[in-house]
Amino acid sequence: MKFSRLFIPTTKETPSDAALPSHQFLIRAGFINQQGSGLYNFLPLGKIVLDKIRSIVKEELDNAGCNEVQLSFVTPIGLWDKSGRADTMGKEMLRIQDRHENDFVLSPTNEEAMVELVKNRVKSYKELPVNLYQINTKFRDEARPRYGLLRGREFLMKDGYSFHANKEDMNREFNLMEETYKKIFTRLGLDFRVVDADSGAIGGTGSKEFHVLANSGEDTILVCEDCEYGANIETIFEDEKEVVSLNELSYEQLQEKDVEHKCSCGGKLSFKKGIEVGHIFQLGDKYSKALEAIFQDENGKPKAFEMATFGIGVSRLVASVIEQNHDENGCIWTKATTPYMVDVIVSNAKKENELNAGTKIYEDLKQIGISSILDDRKEKKHTYGFKMGDFKLIGFPYAIIVGKKLQDGLVEIIDRRTLEAQDVKLEDVVSKLKELIS
Repeated sequence: MKFSRLFIPTTKETPSDAALPSHQFLIRAGFINQQGSGLYNFLPLGKIVLDKIRSIVKEELDNAGCNEVQLSFVTPIGLWDKSGRADTMGKEMLRIQDRHENDFVLSPTNEEAMVELVKNRVKSYKELPVNLYQINTKFRDEARPRYGLLRGREFLMKDGYSFHANKEDMNREFNLMEETYKKIFTRLGLDFRVVDADSGAIGGTGSKEFHVLANSGEDTILVCEDCEYGANIETIFEDEKEVVSLNELSYEQLQEKDVEHKCSCGGKLSFKKGIEVGHIFQLGDKYSKALEAIFQDENGKPKAFEMATFGIGVSRLVASVIEQNHDENGCIWTKATTPYMVDVIVSNAKKENELNAGTKIYEDLKQIGISSILDDRKEKKHTYGFKMGDFKLIGFPYAIIVGKKLQDGLVEIIDRRTLEAQDVKLEDVVSKLKELIS
C-alpha cells in the first residue's frame, strides 16, 4: 500500500478525555475515531490490526477443534427471563422494542442464545462434546465508558461455549481452552498472566482471567515471579473483598500489605497491574437447567448439559497491545499485530531517484511477503521530519529511509522500538530486513 492512497488522518492534538496512552495514540495515529460515548469507528489501519488479531484467535480456536458460528446481535428478552439474568444484568443490558412492541436486548454475551441453539439439536451423549464460538459485536451500556477501546459500550468479542456429558469432560475442555488462550496471547507478542478469578455475573464454579501486564491496568493481580501462579486480589483477600473492590486500598498500599500465601514453588509473590483480555468459566449446568437443555446420557436418562464458557476481548486487545508497547512518541506494534511491517520513507518524493529507489525496495519487500507501506507523499508539509513523526506515532516495527545517503549507495534501517539506525547498502536492504524480522 502507498501512503498517498491510504486514509490515515494523523493529528498532533490529543483528545481531552483520553487519559491512557492507547486512547491517545490510537486516535492521534488514525487507527480509530470516536462516534459517540463509548462508541468507536475503526479506520483502515485499525481494521487491519483488528483483523490480524481476529485471525490469530480464529486459527488457534479452529486448531483446538472449536466450531465458528455467528449468532444474531439482537436476542429476545424471553431467553434472559428464563435464565434469570434479565433482572441481574441490570442497566448494562440495553433493551429495545420492535414495531410490534416485542422486547429484545442488544447482546452483552450469549450463554442463553447458544444454549437455545444447541437445545434439541444435540440429543445424545454420543454427539458430545461440542464447542461453538463466535467473534461478534457486543453491547454493554456502561455507566461510565472511558479509556477508549478498553471500556467502551460496543466492542468485538470472541465468546465460546462448550457442552459436555459430564464434569470431567467439561474440565478437560476448560484446561484445553486455557492452553489455547496462552497460545493466542503468546502469538500476539504479549506479556500476560493467567490468574484465578471471581465468576461474577456469569456464574459457575470456577474461572480464570488472562491479564496483559501494563501499568495502566484497572485490575490488581498477585503473581509469582518464578512460576505461572497468579490470582486476582478479590480472590486473595476474601475477608476484605468489599474494601478491595471499592479501591479503598491503593496500589501502593497493596504493595506493602502482608500476603499470607507464599508461593508453593518458593518463588516471590508480587502485585502487578493488569488489563483483563480473556476470561474462562466453568458453568456446570446453571444455564442448561434453567433453559431445559437436556440430552440422553449413556444410561438413556435425561440430563442437563455440563457447560463452560470462554471469552476474549478482541477489540480490547488492540488497545492492550499499545498499553504494553509504546513510548512518548507513539505506538510500538508487535510483529504479529502491526498493520505493516516496514515503512519505506522516501525523504523527498519529488526527487525521481529517491522515489524510484524507494518504490523498488517496496516492490521487492512485497515479492518476498514482507508487508510494507511506501511513504510517497509529495505535499509541501510532508517533509522528512513530518514523515518520521508519523512513523514514530503509528508504530510500524521498521522504517527504511531513502534520502541523502542514496548518493553513496546507502539507505537507513530504523528499529521503531529502540529508534536505533543503521546504514545498509541499497542492494542489501531487503535481505537485511528479512534477517531482522526473522
